[in-house]
This record gives sequence, structure tokens and C-alpha cells, in this order.
Amino acid sequence: MTAAGYEKLQNELKLLVNKERPEIIAAIAEARTHGDLSENAEYQYAKDQQSLNEGKIAELENTIAHAEIIDVSKLSGKEIKFGAIVKIQDEESGEQSTYQIVGEYESDIENKQISINSPLARSLIGKIKNDIVEVNSPKGIKNYKVISIKFE
Repeated sequence: MTAAGYEKLQNELKLLVNKERPEIIAAIAEARTHGDLSENAEYQYAKDQQSLNEGKIAELENTIAHAEIIDVSKLSGKEIKFGAIVKIQDEESGEQSTYQIVGEYESDIENKQISINSPLARSLIGKIKNDIVEVNSPKGIKNYKVISIKFE
């Protein structure tokens, strides 16, 4: 993953541990004061939230512990690889899009970051400028032309 993605995961983990966890513990303590726990919806909800939060914390801790951070600014070359910022053009519509290929946990389509495991990224890996890429997506087969490749 990129350094920015690693930092984002660390911040999310800190939020879950330092803010969410204490709030959930307080909600459980509050719900306990309302009597019979077997029929206490607030208590059950708080326990469910605790379970989800702890699961997410464990997942993030595992991901962070096994992360391999790649400094994209030190990458270069003419081939598309992890970290590349790629401009492509839809062969059918002529529409151009720019994406950065990032790790699975840091993908964010709204910020034009696609997972290296996505069909588009897998099709782009190893290609060079002016190559035509065929992508088998849920919407069918699409063809794109690689307009540019850069690393920042």
C-alpha cells in the first residue's frame, strides 16, 4: 500500500480505539442501568456495535501489521504498475478518466483510486502508453486506450 493509505488506516484505527470503543463501553454501561438485559434493546444494540467495532479493530491491526509500504514517488518507468497514475480513454465514448492504482484497503473510487485487484487495474498492469486494454467488467467488455502514465 502507499504511505498515504497506511497513514489513513492508522488514523482509522486510532479513531476506533480512542473514540468509538469508549463511547460503546459507555452506552453498554448506560443500558445496563435500565434493568432486565434479556429484553433490553439498547443493551443488545450496544453489544452488537461493540462486536462490529472490535472486529474492525482486529482487521485493521492485522492489515497494518502485514502492510508493505511502497513509496510511489520513487517509482518510475513506462509500464503501468502499482502506484501509477494512469489516464485512459474509453474507445467507444471518447471519455477520459484518470486513476491511481493503489492497495486493496485504500481504494476510493470517488478520489479516483482503484484497487490493484479491480478488473480495470488488473487489465492495465504491464501496459504502456498507447496500448489498448480490454476490460471485462460487470457492464460488459470495454476497451480503453492508455493516454499517459506517471508516478508521483
